Amino acid sequence: MREAAAEDSAGDTARGRGASPPAAIVLAAGKSTRMRSKLPKALHPVCGRPLLAHILDALQNAGVARRVLVVGHQADVLQSRMDETFGPGTNAYALQTEQKGTGHAALMAAPALAGHAGTVLVVPGDTPLLTAGILRDLVTTHNTVGAAATLLTAVLPGDAGSYGRIVRDPGGAVVGIVEARDATPEQRAIREISTSIYAFSAPALFRSLHDLRPDNAQGELYLTDVIGLLRAAGQTIAAITSPDPDVVLGVNTRVELALVEARMRARILDDLMLSGVTVSDPATTYVEATVRVGQDTTLLPFTFLQGETVIGEDCVIGPQTHVSGSRLGDRVTARACFIAGSEVGDGCRIGPFANLRPGTVLHDNVKIGDFVETKAATLHEGVSAGHLAYLGDAEVGARTNIGAGTITCNYDGRQKHQTFIGADAFVGSDTILVAPVHVDNGAVTAAGSVITDDVPAGALAIGRERQTNKEGWAARRRDEGRGMRDEKGKELHTHPSSLAPHPSSAEGTER
Repeated sequence: MREAAAEDSAGDTARGRGASPPAAIVLAAGKSTRMRSKLPKALHPVCGRPLLAHILDALQNAGVARRVLVVGHQADVLQSRMDETFGPGTNAYALQTEQKGTGHAALMAAPALAGHAGTVLVVPGDTPLLTAGILRDLVTTHNTVGAAATLLTAVLPGDAGSYGRIVRDPGGAVVGIVEARDATPEQRAIREISTSIYAFSAPALFRSLHDLRPDNAQGELYLTDVIGLLRAAGQTIAAITSPDPDVVLGVNTRVELALVEARMRARILDDLMLSGVTVSDPATTYVEATVRVGQDTTLLPFTFLQGETVIGEDCVIGPQTHVSGSRLGDRVTARACFIAGSEVGDGCRIGPFANLRPGTVLHDNVKIGDFVETKAATLHEGVSAGHLAYLGDAEVGARTNIGAGTITCNYDGRQKHQTFIGADAFVGSDTILVAPVHVDNGAVTAAGSVITDDVPAGALAIGRERQTNKEGWAARRRDEGRGMRDEKGKELHTHPSSLAPHPSSAEGTER
């Protein structure tokens, strides 16, 4: 019977070789209690994307056409997030209702891959550093050798801890994998580990999964035991060793999550620098996997680039700049500022201490200076807002100057209103624009004005009280204050401003 099975399996392997793109089973059903989190482990973010999404990206980039995710704990949450990330129908799902081991989990995927006779990859759902290149090498070796199973192994520099050990015969051929908890002292000394990443002939895999027995310390069905079964059946077992052990680092705790994220961040920054981006201090620069940065741009310390952000060429970003979900053009300077959900044109200068909120659109060569905040605002080419301003729900025409202290009062307590300022206008310092209001092209508002009505093109708008000077008032007020003492009898030395009349007094209101 075993010899017949071996012949059938060999035939299946030969017929499936190269017949179709590889499929993949991703094991993501575990509870991961060591994460101590209400969120499934596979959904914890690593450099801006869910941990599991990195693995699915690698599989997709390696040419894997069909991906089956074995889910269990919080399956609906995980499926919803992956459908949101990749689109409904992109991935198939298999439910493992009981946690009976990795072999049982892989078996749950069999119905979803019915009829697939080619190569099937099996990967854990917690190795986000896995690369498409390693997966392609694994598949190539598997197909070239004509193996029933091909293992990806890694050699660790020190103790292999809880990883399964690769057991080889004197000739170097893989005999099997022994789990750490079931290993002898001699086997625990082995530094070559199983990464839990495999390429199988699909018929050989699913036939062997049905033969698994829970004869181990955990009483579970181990996927690793498939290797021994195939070996005993006379099948070819191949292996390749990852040149970088980091690619197989798994995540079971938040400590390991931080370690993996640090490794991925370093990889991202290395790729950027090799593509022509200057990163002055990689240790303090944080760039997520979804970010793109153009050639000859410089990232200064404490720069954070997150989400679907695109930075153009020849920019200087930082220090202490946070950009998320935004698109910046070429030659942009952004210093010590926050930019979120915004579009920034070429040659813009932003900061320090500016805050661009979602909906901001800056056309080319706009200046946003210190303590300027924008929200749902469009600033056309050449606009300058140098200091201390709020522009919300506003449109500002080209070459207009926004003076310090300008505010668009866009909210009446119930709804937002729009402010429109035309081209070549001059908005004086401390102007308050009460929306809805329209300041036309070339108009000027006087400093300190409250503008409640539309301002025609080329007009000067003054919305403030006329200044009144009271000759001799300060000296008289000083004289009134002489002889005044505090509760301890000490004479008070008062400044005229401290003796100013209350606004309700006749002297304070006369013109």
